[in-house]
Amino acid sequence: MTEKLKIRDLTMRDGQQSAFATRMKQSQIDRILPLYKDANFYALEVWGGAVPDSVMRYLGENPWTRLESIHEVIGPVSKLTALSRGRNLFGYAPYTDQIIDGFCRNAIESGLGIMRIFDALNDVDNVKSTIKYVKQYGGIADCAVCYTIDPKYPPVKFFDRLRGKKNPEPVFTDAYFLDKAKQMEALGADMITIKDMSGLIPPRRVSNLIKLFKQNLKVPVDFHTHCTPGYGLASVLAAIGAGVDIVDTNIWNFAGGPAAPAIELVWIFCQKAGVELDINMEAVAKINEQLLDIRKELDAFDAVKKFPKPFNPLTDKLPAEIDAEFDRALKAVKEVDEDTLVDACHKIEAYFGFPEPNELVQKAEIPGGMYTNMVAQLKQLKSEDILEDAMKLIPTVRLQAGLPPLVTPTSQIVGAQAVNCAIDLKKGKPMYTTTSNQFVSMVKGEYGHTPVKVDPEFRLKIAGTREETPYDTSKYKMQPNPVLEDCGGVKLAENEKEELLLELFPLVAKDYLTKTKRERWEANKPKEEPKPEPAPEPTPAAEPIVLKGAAVVSPLPGTVMSLSVKEGDEVKRGQEVLVLDAMKMENSVVSDHKGKVLRIFVEPGQAVPADGLLMEIGE
Repeated sequence: MTEKLKIRDLTMRDGQQSAFATRMKQSQIDRILPLYKDANFYALEVWGGAVPDSVMRYLGENPWTRLESIHEVIGPVSKLTALSRGRNLFGYAPYTDQIIDGFCRNAIESGLGIMRIFDALNDVDNVKSTIKYVKQYGGIADCAVCYTIDPKYPPVKFFDRLRGKKNPEPVFTDAYFLDKAKQMEALGADMITIKDMSGLIPPRRVSNLIKLFKQNLKVPVDFHTHCTPGYGLASVLAAIGAGVDIVDTNIWNFAGGPAAPAIELVWIFCQKAGVELDINMEAVAKINEQLLDIRKELDAFDAVKKFPKPFNPLTDKLPAEIDAEFDRALKAVKEVDEDTLVDACHKIEAYFGFPEPNELVQKAEIPGGMYTNMVAQLKQLKSEDILEDAMKLIPTVRLQAGLPPLVTPTSQIVGAQAVNCAIDLKKGKPMYTTTSNQFVSMVKGEYGHTPVKVDPEFRLKIAGTREETPYDTSKYKMQPNPVLEDCGGVKLAENEKEELLLELFPLVAKDYLTKTKRERWEANKPKEEPKPEPAPEPTPAAEPIVLKGAAVVSPLPGTVMSLSVKEGDEVKRGQEVLVLDAMKMENSVVSDHKGKVLRIFVEPGQAVPADGLLMEIGE
């Protein structure tokens, strides 16, 4: 059993991202910061993940201001932490060391204390640079091993078994995870996190892993999980029983369901188990009061729509039957009795009104976010009827792509590709007729080494080469940074922090920075006497487009990222003419026709529907 437990609070990043689509405004964050200063958490996860993208995209706020303003209030009381995807940072592309260096330096100067670094393939090579620069600038390198499980393969048929066919051997063993952790410790990791992004790790498995890590590693071990499939609380308690150093939790009104377990329930368990927990629960209760109001304000984005019962462990007495369930859970932890522990935790969570386990996610054994992304994509395509087919294709797609762990961005890449394959089959086309650029890049080897080798013939089919080809950072092109003539002649990105935003989030940062520069220019312009506006002329009705050549249409609803050709260019059949951003994936749109680009009907940044007209190709 752990003697003294540290807590990393996730409420302001992973908590709000899991439950409220990352929509907490700066003003809402500001209301709870003074209370957090009194709470004495070891660490507060406040940045990274979807936060930098979302605060620009949806809230019109500056991500760097979010980090700096939190640090200004919290100071040295709690370490501020962020989640980073190793060489991919917060984006989806591998970045150069120059960008990783600048990003880590600016983040730490802005108040970041701990960078949690993971790679979606568990490829240790991809975290080297971030470890190096985080430590160089005085930060703590928290390296995460992404927990995942082997797919459930269909049983091999009788005659196939007679021919010697069998399913692949398990890959994601305890030895696999320990090996990854030891490699990262050797690179300089200051702590190791078992990152269970899907909430799929059951109590017995996490207990075994924590014990194995504590026996073989010299650095502290953290455990991160979610409650979606129903293991979350039980697995956190099992990790404490196995000697974990740090666990990740949320505060009551932001806990449970798709998020992490509640600190209040962990505190009660620790009180019974004699585990020292240096948290000011009076301050936590005050934060929770504010979170109740904030959650009501975020109702439009609430993924659960089910509030837990009001509860303060310092002032509210537990009913005898629930107190007994905590005792039963403590006994089960000591005896490593998984079934009893899970049952006791489910009864505790049900009494307090936390969401029930999502059995669909548990049986599918995929992250909840991956499932909801697939549903959203199929709704956009009006193809919800093939969801079951797409779900069944996930193990096949995943294995053929090298069995990547299902975590951002690989979960989205595999999920989107399973949807594409299901749609291809529905249309009578072969699987992989439609592929995203990211899926091609992953199969090619540009994301790093996959847990199992990709079949060279499959790689040839998807990426046009049999050889694994790593991403060549020497060919990386910086995003254009034009002068905005209509905003006073300033550059789109005026400093290094803005340049980094532009590199990591090209479309979103371009829109955000342009808007902020325009607003600043308009606010500072000398005021002119208003002139009477002429009466608007009637808008002529749009004439229908008559095509002389062949149409290139959008295969998916999305946003035009870039044009690969211009009017007058000659194109070949199968040549890329445009890149479309759809469901966070980059999709190459190719011409089915040979000829000249007669007309282009869209421009970068423009949203297009499925089957929307993009270009005209003719003689």
